[in-house]
Amino acid sequence: MKRQIMALAALAALGLTACGSDEASTDTTAPAANTTEASASDTTAADGQTAAACAEGKTLTAGALTIATGDPAFPPYVVDDAPESGEGFEAALALAVAREMGFEGAAVTWVRTSFDTAVAGSDNNFDFNLQQFSITPEREEVVSFSDPYYTANQAVLGYADGAGASITSLSDLKGLKLGAAAGTTSLEFVLDVVQPDVEPFAFNSNADAKTALDNGQIDAIITDLPTGLYISAVEIEGTKVYGQFSINAGGAGDAWGLLFSNDNPLVECANLALATLTESGELAQITEQWMGEYTEAPYLSED
Repeated sequence: MKRQIMALAALAALGLTACGSDEASTDTTAPAANTTEASASDTTAADGQTAAACAEGKTLTAGALTIATGDPAFPPYVVDDAPESGEGFEAALALAVAREMGFEGAAVTWVRTSFDTAVAGSDNNFDFNLQQFSITPEREEVVSFSDPYYTANQAVLGYADGAGASITSLSDLKGLKLGAAAGTTSLEFVLDVVQPDVEPFAFNSNADAKTALDNGQIDAIITDLPTGLYISAVEIEGTKVYGQFSINAGGAGDAWGLLFSNDNPLVECANLALATLTESGELAQITEQWMGEYTEAPYLSED
């Protein structure tokens, strides 16, 4: 099949927001099954220094930390597009990492970037960026990543009575009109693993993909599982997640990391912070609180 993708750059973003933490589980006692724990041997400095000591003098602005997220940023990662509130998985995680690195309150500044410019290494107005960036060898050629803080499966969603409602296997997707956000591992999954009969659509963002699904331009969206379940539960009435893909189908195990400019010395400091949060159980608590409701879906056959 040809690898040409239909680029839809002009679709309007879907202005949907969440209703606060009511959409997330408040039970923080259970460990998070999808949290990828960093190895202590990889993240502990030889001299035993803390993340805060490590970060001194290494940020863009002395005495401050600049964190980037998407524009807009969506739940369950950021609630109400307000990362400074700490509401949402990545908002809460970012502020926890910042605290471990010695930055709180007014010392933390948020900026916005696109997904594509960040992974291309062309946006450097931040100390670190988090937008569910999967760690891949290709991206590591131009940017640097922290140790993983979460691992997500690929999933497919569409209308409950739509063309994909009866799918049970990977091969059932081949005849559908599929869409995914450009520059993501979800789009790579469509091209390399699904290999549909109809050329897939690449969108500027998940918001554009949602608009296309709502308008009937595509049959289904491929995205990470938590995002898919949130879209179905909150943002587009009448949709459902048809299923998630196992690692045998090439659709599991996307590890997300904090993104930095290439060879940024802050990476070591962030890894120290993540190791501390992992050891204390705080990372698991944050993950369970904000992601606990967004990780359940049937597995589709790899046939």
